[in-house]
Order: sequence, then structure tokens, then C-alpha cells
Amino acid sequence: MTAIRAEFPLLETCVYLNSNSTGAVPRAAQAVLTDYWQTLRTWRDDVWQGWHEGLDRYADGLAAFIGAPPGSVVTDANLSTLLARIASCFDYRAPRNRIVTTDREFPTIPFVWRAASRYGAHLDEVGDGGPRIDQDALEERIDERTLLVCVPHASFSSGATVDLARLVKHAHDAGALVVVDAFQSVGIMPLDVTALGVDFVLGGSHKWMCGVGTAFLYVRPDLAPTLRPAATGWQAGDRALTFQPSTGFAPGAQRFAGGTPYPLTSLISQIGLDLLAGVGIDAIRKHSLACTDRILARAGAAGIPVVSPVEPHRRGGVVCLDVPDGEAVKRRLAARDMICSWRGYLRIGPHIYNTLDEVDRFMDALEDECR
Repeated sequence: MTAIRAEFPLLETCVYLNSNSTGAVPRAAQAVLTDYWQTLRTWRDDVWQGWHEGLDRYADGLAAFIGAPPGSVVTDANLSTLLARIASCFDYRAPRNRIVTTDREFPTIPFVWRAASRYGAHLDEVGDGGPRIDQDALEERIDERTLLVCVPHASFSSGATVDLARLVKHAHDAGALVVVDAFQSVGIMPLDVTALGVDFVLGGSHKWMCGVGTAFLYVRPDLAPTLRPAATGWQAGDRALTFQPSTGFAPGAQRFAGGTPYPLTSLISQIGLDLLAGVGIDAIRKHSLACTDRILARAGAAGIPVVSPVEPHRRGGVVCLDVPDGEAVKRRLAARDMICSWRGYLRIGPHIYNTLDEVDRFMDALEDECR
């Protein structure tokens, strides 16, 4: 733990329990930034060969991290861009034109699917506005009219999780494809996309993955050849790097690429990925549960209402607390160098680089503010 903590300078300045919003970045990122500036300062076009190798290394490293084969992951600037490319693959002809999702998703998800309504998509959001994900109600809405099921592995607003194995089977039995938003789970929870048989997985680097400004998309390898994104770019073509006109799409997930990539964020994010892969996701999950167990115990003893599920198998890496005037409390905690976030509830997200002592110091400060 000491060696891991030493890699993150941010931890020297505060108690940082905000990885569910923005994760700490390893100090080795500074060397990448310096090297990038030297490259710009002495520019030669040949640098693109090394950059493309770096982009491929990061994408295939992410694939290995989530149990996927090489070539099944592509990266881009953000999840919205990649989700829009998924959406552009379908024609939404009735009767199979429904997109089933939950009201616990991050706002970008329903926003993108509503935009597809002009092509015939019908969005069906399931939920009662509460913090939990009612998987029974979700699955009841999946039928022969359902084209896609789009769910968070873990909700950004409450930490509630979905039983993906059960959901994927149910959706596939109904003839629907499954899109998983794993932004709030990848890096803190185990995720084996091959074992699950999931069709699409979206995630990103700047939360639990200790990176910056990069999102990723996994596409099930046997599904990819059947998909032709309408929202596309030259790097998705089968002859892109020859600089000749492409005659078709690239194989695998690369067909979901866009235009000229921006390599810096992947080069930086590689450092965090390597650190997490070195620790192992099972050890990360065990430590995360120990930290969130401590938050739950402290909150219960202090009489602070818990919004997140308390069962270990039902919660992700964040614990959400219903604190009166929570946004102001969050600001006062920040003034004491106790960092968390607020999205309707106070969100506390410890990671592998945090300690139980830090959790206790944070909860001491929170109890003091709640008084």
C-alpha cells in the first residue's frame, strides 16, 4: 500500500475519496507530458508510428483488463462519442425499435438515445426516481420489441449495481443486444466481458482507472463484422493508415474509430492501467469493500442515512449518504482538505491508494460537519 500511495502526489495534499468522480493520476504522467512537449518542439511526422503503437497498446491493455481479446477495444475522447457510434449502427424499424434503460444512468445515456428518436428509436426508461435499480422491473420491460438494453454496471448516483450475467441472458433470450456503461465499475470491480457474453461495454480512464480524458468501447468480436456505424471517420476504414481510400470498415472494434486520434491521454492513462493491472482487480475489489464497509459502519453509528446498497454484491465502489444540505457540506469538507463529491447525495469513493485511517479521518470530519 505504501508503494502504491507514493505514486500519487495528490494524496500528499488531502484525504482524497473522490475517485468515482476523478481519480488520482500517477506522478509518472509528468514524464509523459515532458516527452510530449519535446516531440511537439522538434516535430517530425514519423512520431505517428510510435503514437499509434501507444494507442494500440493501451486499447489492447484495456481489453486484457476486462477479459477481452486484442482488437476488441477502441478508444476515443469520451463515452458520448462512442455511444453515438453504437446508436448509428441501427435503423430502428418497428416493431423492434425500443431501447430499454434505467433512470439511474448518467444523463448522457438517455440524451443520446432520445436523439436517435428522429430515426425511430423509442426510449423506455425504467425506475421510480429512487436510488436502487429494480432489476425485476427492468427485465419485465424487455420483450420482442426491444432492440437494445442499455444499463450501468454501477450507478453514478447511488453505487447500485446490476447483475450483468442475469441481465445479459434475459436480454439475449428476447433477441436484444446489451450495452453496458461500466464507467463507474471498471477499475474498481471485476468485469469479464467474454464470460458475460455482453455485446458492448463502454468505460473510461479518468475515474477508477487513474488516467485522463480517454473513453473506450468494447464490441463483442463475433458481432463487430455485422455492424456499420454511420457516425464514423477515416480511421475506421480498412486502409486508413495507407492514406488510400478505404473500401470498407476495419476489422474488430477499430471500425468504431473516428478521425485523427489524440494520443496524449492514452499515453498518460497507460501508466494508471499498468499500476492497476499490477495490483490485480480482485485485490482492488477486496480493499474497496473493506473501505466502503467502514464507511457504512461509521454512517450507521452516526445515524447518517445510507442511500447505496449495503450488500457487498450489490454495491460498486462508492457509498452515497443522504446528508442535509449536502452540497454545502461537501464544500466545507473540501475546505478541510477532505475531498468527496455531491450528485444529489454525498458520494464517497475510496480506491486502492486510500487507507482505512483516511476513511476514519474523513468520517470524523463529516460527523463534525453534520453536527
